[in-house]
Amino acid sequence: MTAVDDRMVGIFENLEVPEGLKAELLRGEIVMTAGPDVVHNLIVAAIQQQVPYQRWRAIGTQDLSFPNDGSEPQPDLVVFERGAVEEHGRLLPAASVTLVVEVVSKTSVDRDYRVKRELYAEGTIAAYLIVDPLKGKCLLLTEPSTATADGVPDYLDAQSSKFGDPVPVPVLGLTLDTDEFQTYA
Repeated sequence: MTAVDDRMVGIFENLEVPEGLKAELLRGEIVMTAGPDVVHNLIVAAIQQQVPYQRWRAIGTQDLSFPNDGSEPQPDLVVFERGAVEEHGRLLPAASVTLVVEVVSKTSVDRDYRVKRELYAEGTIAAYLIVDPLKGKCLLLTEPSTATADGVPDYLDAQSSKFGDPVPVPVLGLTLDTDEFQTYA
């Protein structure tokens, strides 16, 4: 990390975020967004309830750490294996995470489809599920690679489905039911 990154991490850690807003540190930039739509929260809850609690932890609003990048994103849902990490502290190491979920909003399209896709691939998170209520689709990205042809970290496999279709998530050994997923009004 550079001195600027270190300063931004310090600022971010001491930032007082106004109620109703969410703050993330993405590649040295502090990004604040408004609270989510009810549709967004219902999708996150529906996914969380389908993750088997006996083997996995599925939690929302959890900051991740990317030591080589200085980023601290806060995915909508983070899934990791029980016992994989110490379950305390503000930051969860990205390397211990199996699945991240982002539910797209009108203001997060570029961050979710590009910035976070690159970041999560670079952090070697096994699977990244983008749920898009704007399009009524899910995109499951797997096989993270830091050495793509164009030099930009990315996922080598992408499976797209529309709301209402089941979404197999092999890294968790489950198939998500998306029947209750709704699009934004």
